[in-house]
Parts: sequence; C-alpha cells; structure tokens
Amino acid sequence: MTSSNTPSTGDKGLVVSFGEMLIDFVPTESGVSLSESSGFLKAPGGAPANVAIAVSRLGGRAAFVGKLGDDDFGHMLAGILKKNGVDDQGINFDKGARTALAFVTLRSDGEREFMFYRNPSADMLLRPDELNLELIRSAKVFHYGSISLITEPCRSAHMKAMEVAKEAGALLSYDPNLREPLWPSPEEARTQIMSIWDKADIIKVSDVELEFLTGNKTIDDETAMSLWHPTLKLLLVTLGENGCRYYTKDFHGSVETFHVDAVDTTGAGDSFVGALLNQIVDDQSVLEEKRD
Repeated sequence: MTSSNTPSTGDKGLVVSFGEMLIDFVPTESGVSLSESSGFLKAPGGAPANVAIAVSRLGGRAAFVGKLGDDDFGHMLAGILKKNGVDDQGINFDKGARTALAFVTLRSDGEREFMFYRNPSADMLLRPDELNLELIRSAKVFHYGSISLITEPCRSAHMKAMEVAKEAGALLSYDPNLREPLWPSPEEARTQIMSIWDKADIIKVSDVELEFLTGNKTIDDETAMSLWHPTLKLLLVTLGENGCRYYTKDFHGSVETFHVDAVDTTGAGDSFVGALLNQIVDDQSVLEEKRD
C-alpha cells in the first residue's frame, strides 16, 4: 500500500531531461592514453540522458528530449532509454547526421578526459519545430546542461524548450556539465553558460566548474555565493570525494560522501543530480526547510 506522501510512479511528477545522448567508448584499461589503449567498450552516455535514467531507476518518472542519428547507435540508445523506463516521446531521429561518439580516457585515479566526434552530430541539429511541446509542458522539473547551447539550431531549441517549461510552471534544473573541448574558446563557454544562469531554479556545479566560472581557485562559501542570483532556490557545489555543499536563500551546509575506491567517475555527477531531482520533484519543501 502506498501512502499519500510517497506517490506511486504513476502519480509522481515528471522530470524531463533535455539535451544530448551519445555513445561513450570506454577503454578496457585505465591509466593509458587513447592511442595506447588496447580496446574499448561502448556504453550509453550524455549527461541529460544519464539523469533521466537515474530518476527512472530510483522509481521516478522521467522523459528525454533530444535528437539521435537514424543509425544503429541511435536506435540502440533509444532502446536503452525505453528499457530503463524513460519516456521516449521527445526523441527525434536525423537521417543526415550520425549519433555523437565520445572516447573516454580513464586516468589511474578514476578521473577522465574526453575526445568527441560530432561534426555535426544529430543532437546538434535539433530544431525548435521538432520539440514535443506537450511533453515539455507536462514536466514538473525540466533539466538541461550547456552543451546544447554551443551551436544552432540546437541552441534555439534549448531556449524554446526552457521557455515553454517555465511558462508551464516547471522547476528549471541546470547542470552546466562543462566540456571545454567542445567550445570554440573558454571565454565563449563561460559567456554562453552564464547567459541562461538567472533562468534556473536549481543549479549544480562541480568544484572544477566553480573555479572555471568564477576564476577563483579558492573553493569556499564566498566563491560559491558569487554565483547566486535572486530567484535561485538551490545551488549545489559537488566536491568529488569531499561530498558537496548546498546553498539556499535562508541556509547553507555540507554533506559528506561515502568513502569508495574510485574506479570510474563517469556519470557520477549525473547520478547525483538524478537522485536529487527524484526527491525534489514531489517534495519541494527540502528547498525551504533545513534538515539535520
């Protein structure tokens, strides 16, 4: 029996993720360069899609909006979303462009570096007129990153989707998910990431992104709060093995992490965001009440 405070999946609010989904090629060994790796395993990737799957696996309702290539990889990714219970009504397929690929280098400490193949890839070609506006309007939380801001027409599709979701009353959730190699320059990345900053209700940045956006190497409350804007409800700064810090207009604090031996950190931040949004979508009191 389900209580009124813990709705069944059918009653839960919908988290809609917008952006890229791609294939990550992960080396079979860590601590070597791409050219030195003896083999790669293909894995589904793309931060917004990872978040949608995380929400669904935690018992929530999730949908993905984006564009894939009309190729084997694209249909494989769509199938993975469906298999994981993610609503796929927002997916478009492009016959002229391939699904994006990323080769991931795993360092010996579990951190990673990326090499992308998208010239252009299908996700970059999503147009505003291809958006499933009915699906977007049904979102209680609308989540996105910044990669979809890099080029047109996807940037315009991103802006339109964000506007429609906001007008329909959704909370806007933003994880910039900085990937410097995809941007023309660091300056352009900073400018475009910040261009939609004041639209978001919830923002999550890593310590690396905090330093990039502020230019301050000191990761403390003052640096974090320099990114605060008046209508923001929650700012999160993730600190890897050191947990995270959280900020609202009335209180702030930190949460320690569990100690683990890091093997591969790919998708860790997306899992964090998925778990957070799955909690917030039906209980926004956590944004207003400090809990021990």
